[in-house]
Amino acid sequence: MTPATSAGPRAARPSEGGRELDELGAHCWDDVIGADERLIASRYETKRPLGTRPALLMIDCYAKVFGDRPRPLADAIDEWPATCGLNAWDALPAMEKLLHGAREAGIPVIHTTGEARPGSRLGAATQRARVPGEDDVVGYEFMPSLAPVEGELMARKARASAFFGTPVTTWLRQVDADTLIVAGESTSGCVRASVVDAYSHGLEVAVVEEATFDRSLLSHKVNLFDMHLKYASVLHLGEVLQYLAGLRSDVLEGARA
Repeated sequence: MTPATSAGPRAARPSEGGRELDELGAHCWDDVIGADERLIASRYETKRPLGTRPALLMIDCYAKVFGDRPRPLADAIDEWPATCGLNAWDALPAMEKLLHGAREAGIPVIHTTGEARPGSRLGAATQRARVPGEDDVVGYEFMPSLAPVEGELMARKARASAFFGTPVTTWLRQVDADTLIVAGESTSGCVRASVVDAYSHGLEVAVVEEATFDRSLLSHKVNLFDMHLKYASVLHLGEVLQYLAGLRSDVLEGARA
């Protein structure tokens, strides 16, 4: 793994010896990331300031990854093949708070869901085999507390990234977004693919740790660490809510001026 060049968003810091190891802060990956990985991370700038024109991307907050009620994955997977089990339900309150904070701040909100309509995918050669029921259209309905409201945008996607084959790039350009806040699932799949594409489009990216999830807790932790190292700032919910509240305060101050 080679650090980004000095011209890139993830440039290594020029300071001698890099950052102190404890500057990574306390995160969910602390129990799985070893000393060598932390040493590598100490050479990177892993927390960048966010911009002033953010949008929120809520990735695939649909019913089939939650199932009908909170249950361990092993108890739910036969009935709900795509379930993330309790990992999904544990993240639900944070996603609700994040969505509320974004709405209060008045920033653009984009939701994605799966595309299961016939003929929506570009050829079966690249399509992995699916368990019966995994591609059920009903399962792509949003969780009620995370569903789009009037004025929010919704994109159906047939592949992992929210940007691939969707209008998301166009929408973000229309609102002149410079920052993308990302939540949803799965951390190792659609979240990661979308984060990499957002980074490739030149956006500052914030991944909300408590508001993302994966059916594999290990994959969740490792991918958050890797994204934090290369493509995004992985922030805690409280940090992001404070950032959003600051945006709202700036708007109110401007209105009074």
